[in-house]
Amino acid sequence: MKVLVVAATEIEIQPFLSRFLIENSTISYRNHELSFLLTGVGMVATAYSLGKELNINNYDLAINAGIAGSFDSLLDIGTVVKIAEDHFSELGAENGDQFLTINELGLGNSKIYPLKTTIGLLDLKSVIGITVNTVHGNKYSIAATVKRLNPQIESMEGAAFFFACNDVGLPSIQLRAISNRVEERNKANWNINLAVQNLNKRLIELIETL
Repeated sequence: MKVLVVAATEIEIQPFLSRFLIENSTISYRNHELSFLLTGVGMVATAYSLGKELNINNYDLAINAGIAGSFDSLLDIGTVVKIAEDHFSELGAENGDQFLTINELGLGNSKIYPLKTTIGLLDLKSVIGITVNTVHGNKYSIAATVKRLNPQIESMEGAAFFFACNDVGLPSIQLRAISNRVEERNKANWNINLAVQNLNKRLIELIETL
């Protein structure tokens, strides 16, 4: 099996890279070909990097691993989740106080699901995510987003990852570890180290069960 592991930044998957002693972009592991791709932060960088990669290489599975903010008070800091549904939450138009999605404008679909795969950590909680250009830190915009979409987590890459994989028919899994609450920005409440530690533990488990 050819597996592509995708992350926005190296810090998010550094323990994974160290575990498999990855120095180049591809290694062999248990009869699998394991590759990784660092895209950079955000939807544009993710879509561009994945577009280039998937144009020249074919894979059997893609895994996106990263940290995320949580809207859901039941998701503790450090919890690792699997994204079952993602949204391009800002893609649309304003009509006074109303937000019109691209669905409502007849220009596309802002909701995206990954292609199904039987591979995965079945004990992980499946959640709804949104993908944003600007992470939320204002109580009014947070309230409006929760009212409109009721998401559980937010990232800056997830929906773009699903979009690129779906376009070439590639089954995909998105893993996110909660590093912070979605609230007015307060880095004292963040725990990126714990999120990265737990994320990589589950990512390594996933790879070792292939």
